[in-house]
This record gives sequence, structure tokens and C-alpha cells, in this order.
Amino acid sequence: MKHNLFKSNRKLGNQNKQGFVAKSLSVFMILACTSSAVMQAQSKSKEKPNVIVVITDDQGMGDLGCYGNPYVKTPNIDKFYTDAVRLSNYHVSTTCAPSRGAIMTGRHTNRLNVFHTIAGRSLLFEDEVILPQIFAQNGYTNGMFGKWHLGDNYPYRPEDRGFHEVVRHGGGGITQGPDYWNNDYFDDTYWHNGKTEKYEGYCTDVFFSEALDFIETNKDSPFFCYIATNAPHGPLNVPKEYLDMYKEVDGVPDQFKRFYGMITNIDDNFKLLEDKLDELDIADNTILIFTTDNGTAGGNEVYDAGLKGGKGSEYEGGHRVPFMIRWPNGELTGGKDIDKLVAHYDLLPTFVDLLGFDYNPVKPLDGTSLKPLLYDTAKDWPNRTLYMDTQRLQNLVKYRKYAVMDDNWRLVNGTELYDMNQDRSQTINVFDQHPEVAEKLAMGYENWWQSIMDEGVNERYAYIKVGTPQENPSRISAHDMLTGKFTTMWHQYGAANAVQATGNWKIQFVEDGEYKISLRRFPRESGLGINETFSAEKKTIELDRAMPASTKSDFESAYIFVADLEGTAKIEKDQKEVSFTANISAGKYNMEAQLIDKDKRIHPAYYVYIEKL
Repeated sequence: MKHNLFKSNRKLGNQNKQGFVAKSLSVFMILACTSSAVMQAQSKSKEKPNVIVVITDDQGMGDLGCYGNPYVKTPNIDKFYTDAVRLSNYHVSTTCAPSRGAIMTGRHTNRLNVFHTIAGRSLLFEDEVILPQIFAQNGYTNGMFGKWHLGDNYPYRPEDRGFHEVVRHGGGGITQGPDYWNNDYFDDTYWHNGKTEKYEGYCTDVFFSEALDFIETNKDSPFFCYIATNAPHGPLNVPKEYLDMYKEVDGVPDQFKRFYGMITNIDDNFKLLEDKLDELDIADNTILIFTTDNGTAGGNEVYDAGLKGGKGSEYEGGHRVPFMIRWPNGELTGGKDIDKLVAHYDLLPTFVDLLGFDYNPVKPLDGTSLKPLLYDTAKDWPNRTLYMDTQRLQNLVKYRKYAVMDDNWRLVNGTELYDMNQDRSQTINVFDQHPEVAEKLAMGYENWWQSIMDEGVNERYAYIKVGTPQENPSRISAHDMLTGKFTTMWHQYGAANAVQATGNWKIQFVEDGEYKISLRRFPRESGLGINETFSAEKKTIELDRAMPASTKSDFESAYIFVADLEGTAKIEKDQKEVSFTANISAGKYNMEAQLIDKDKRIHPAYYVYIEKL
């Protein structure tokens, strides 16, 4: 650049040359100052710590060696435990999607339309501001890998809500209805930024590998990386080498050898993650968190860590889970326990406080920043009262499987009271001995419940938006059909077995237009006809469960009702889908889509495709 500038002005007189040189020096000084300012800005930006959250699925407090389990092999997470700050009285929801909703919003899951794992009640309301959006607004690049479980259609997908790079399976687990057909944890097809893509390898290995690539790509600027494994959620499909690790272990039933094998595989991947941070020299400026989404899905039959109950339980083992955080530059190291009562919805306000984010909540938060606890500056930390319940119904129901908690007590289902200082395993009900404590906690529950009802959650629904540029056509599954009868229709196995159910989907057509609505038993990627049968997949040692043989069906007709479209069509031999085309006005509607057999029994269209033409 300098050479060309002077060459183009060789014929100038001395005066012009001097003027040009002065101007050139001014330009270079400006460029130098600008470059310096950019470098300073980049340096300041990089001072922001990276944030990595590793959250596993269905792994409880007792499913790690560092919490006393004598069987499971988790040396790398155990080592992390020794140098991390541990929240030893940390509580989540009792099932998958509810915990994730609370983590993402800082609000109790019952407020969010995420109090179930299926049936349209796992779609996180669109008007909630969530964690990746806050990170993005504060200069972070965000990646999400693994399990989302807060919506598989626009506008609920992670790529619609603040994540820049996404590799995920569908629904609440691999093999569930929204997932790619016939995935089995090995060499599966996942959604990469909204498009399907085939991957080689075991699911957990793939999700960590993709996360490590994201981390390396974004190592020079702050990033938020959310690694949410589907393991050790069932089916308990596990690589043979990890199953073999437990082959000779006595005292562990065969199913839990699979369960523990999946956990050890996570542990090995956790080491790869830490090694990558060291290799890139960013470990010290990275907040690294390990936690889980609910109590164990069965490991307490082997080792319960002194906690009663497991996944889905209102007792301590259903919602008290591991939480470890390490941030060397932030002086969060050294291995210590914080035993104050805290919860998943505290994470969002904690990140905002720790990182100095610009954020003003649109809705009231249930959580509070844990920064004073993490840094031992909380002089008058209150004895909080927190609430957990297990709903898993079409609408919220008061007094259903609930626990009221403070630092000292647990009121369970309004009739059981446990002194947690003396009885952590909740074996002695002291309700009659402390009626004043029970009454105080019960009154707290009443006020809390009313605060949720005041938000009108039971009267609100999350509508899948169709006909959008972001997703056209929309692939919708029976997983999100609202129904009062919870059969396995929401699973791929439900389609294979032609399980009966009735209900409707909440659909919003965003524009007036001509739409094609196609009803199927099997998704398009399967290539299967509505009445086609197939044999059971051959099981290998790696597979706990595989796609079952299909049930022979005699579907004769398909029925659709949405907006002012109502129609029935005969199902022809070998037909794969039945399509209806109509002009539909923009609006929110209930949609019924059914397959009807020769005996007039009603089944859902397990898959529905809606396309704006």
C-alpha cells in the first residue's frame, strides 16, 4: 500500500510531496490508533470468560464416584470435583424438560408451559427471554450440542432462540417421536442448524466432538457452550467397550452395567473437553460446570447416596443433583461445598451477576444470584423457601406430588415433614411433632401456587408456527399432540405399534395462503407406507432396545380438521401419506389429524407435514 501510494505521486512537486507525506503520516497514525483501539477492544472482549455447561440426562447424585458410588467409574469428573466449588444442596425439577426450561429462564418451570415432557407441554413459551439470547446480546457466540427438549418446531428450536451453532437430536431422547427415524445412538442423523445431517460414532462422542470443534473455532472470543447429553437416558444403548468394563462387577444388575457404562463414556468425553481447554490455553478463563437434569433413572437401586426416590419423585432423590463449578481466573477453585438451598432457576441470575451482563428481566425471576455464596460474601443469606413438583399432566394440578423446602425442612405432599438436619434420607415423618413448621411451609405453597395461577398458564398454549421462511414444511409429530390419555403414541415405537390416542395440536398459520397438509404413520425419511410392516431390528450387544417389529395395521382412511378445512380421504394400498390442500387464513387453530382403521378405531397421524405452497 505504501509503495503504490508514493508511486502514483512521483510527478508531484516538492511542496505537493511534502503535503502528501504529511497527509500519509496522518492516515497511518489514524490507522495505527484504530488498530490499537481494535486490539484493545478485542483484548477487553476476551477478558470475558467462556462458559461451558455440561448437563447429563437422568443421572442422580449417587451416580458418580465422587459422591460415594463404589461401582461407577468416573475418575475424570471425580478429579474435577476435587478442584471445583460444589453446590451440595442444589435442586432441579424431577424430569427432563422442566429442568431445562428453568435453567434457561431463571423462572419456575410451571410458569413456562414446560411442566411435562410431551403433549405440547414441553414447548417453552415464545415470550420467555432465555439464557443464550442474553449471552448473545452481551457479545457471546453460543453453541448447543445434544438434547434440547424445549421444542422441535419453529419458533421453539434452539437455533430460533439465541444459539448460533446447533447439533441436536429430536424430542426428549434419541428414538422418541420427533427424532430422526430409527436412530439408535450409533451413526445417527441429527439436526445441524435446522438441517438433517448424518454423523458417525456414538451419540455422546458426537456431541462432545462437535462441541470441541465449536470451542476451537471460537477460542479467541467469548463463547457459551451448552453440552446436553441424552445419556444415560434410556434406551441404554452403550458401546461394547464400556459395557465390558462392568462385565465382571458383582452387585450391579445387567441393566445398570449399561447405565454405568454410558456414564463412564461421558466421563471419558469430559476429560477430552478439559484436555482441549488446556491445549487452547483457555482453561483458566473458562467457567466450567458439570450438573444433571433430575434424579437417577434407576441407579438408586444400586447406590442411592442416602437420598430417597429417583427420577419423577417429589422426595430428595428426585431433584437433588450434583452441581460443580470451576473458574480459575474467577478464583472459583479449591474444592469446597456450599450447603445452602439453591435451585436451577438461580443459574441465569448468577451468570448475569458474575459476568456483569446488561439485562433487565421482562418477567419476574424466581431465581437469585448465587455470587455471594460462591464468594462467601453473603452476610445475611436468607432461609429461602423453594418449591418442586411433578406434574406430567395436560394441565397443572394443585397439590400434585410436591415438596416445599427450606434450609432445615421438607414438607412433602402436605402430610409429611422431614427434618433434613437429622434425617437426610427422609425416613421419619415428624409432621405431628412440628405443626407450626408444616403450617408455615403449607402457607408458602398456597401463595406460590397462586402466583402461578395468576399468570394463567393453564389457559395458555404454545402454538407451532407453520408457513414461515424459517421452517417450511414443518415436520410435526404426535409427541406434541395435546391429549388426556398418555399412551406411547408420542414415541417412534408408538407409530411402529400403531398405538391409539386422540387429541389435537396447537397450530398457528402465520400468513393467509394455500397449504398442503400431509398425514403419515411414519416420517418421510423412513420411506415406509402407512400400512407397511417391517421386522424387528436385529439386536447387537450394544443395543438395549431397538426398533420393534411393526404391528400389522389396516388403516382405511385419514381425517383432518383445522380452521375451515375438514376432510376425509381413503388410504390406498401402499400409500405413504394422505394430503389435503386448502386456503387457510392466518390464525391460531386446534388441529385434529387422524388415521382410522377398518374397525373405526382412531389413531393419531403420528407425523404431519404442513407446507405453505
